[in-house]
Amino acid sequence: MHPLLGVLIAYLAGSIPFAYLAGKARHLDLRQHGSGNLGATNAMRVLGTRWGLLVYAGDTLKGMIPVIVLPQFINSARPDLWAIAFGVAAIVGHVRPIFLMGQGGGKGVATTGGVFFGLAWLPTLIAFVSFLAALALTRRVSVGSLTAAVVLPVSLMIERGARNPLTLICFAIALFVVYLHRSNIARIRNGTEPRLGEKKEEATV
Repeated sequence: MHPLLGVLIAYLAGSIPFAYLAGKARHLDLRQHGSGNLGATNAMRVLGTRWGLLVYAGDTLKGMIPVIVLPQFINSARPDLWAIAFGVAAIVGHVRPIFLMGQGGGKGVATTGGVFFGLAWLPTLIAFVSFLAALALTRRVSVGSLTAAVVLPVSLMIERGARNPLTLICFAIALFVVYLHRSNIARIRNGTEPRLGEKKEEATV
């Protein structure tokens, strides 16, 4: 298989809008409820914990599976580098899903976690623990997501070095995730960011 076909497959996998599908299963368009974001947090808030966890699992797996499976089928001397490309494609698909005309995706946290768990499980596990710790301390999903976005590239840098391609890509993706959370950051700074369980919690994954 040509690697570019793998990129396309990874993008299409990332574009599967699990939150949208979960909402439709309950006869709702999540883009018109809660925060309007097609992520697991908004799905959990609007549809309930079970649906939110299912969406989270789906969004994670659509990032993890392409980077693990697709490199085994491509014709390339550097499948490790193409695995990174597949991960980036899956994240882009989640944020800009073609099945929704490139609009209404999530903020990429769960899919990014899936990608990097498939590529570097230990730094990703450390980042996930930091997410849980920040969430427990602040009860703000956005704070947990931003914390993980910082911890993951730093952990990768410690494990693999600052010049490793995966580390460099991770820093770029972390900046992208922070950019997508700019409205959350503004609310955190002025003290208006809702806590988990409050009615206006912003979806972050």
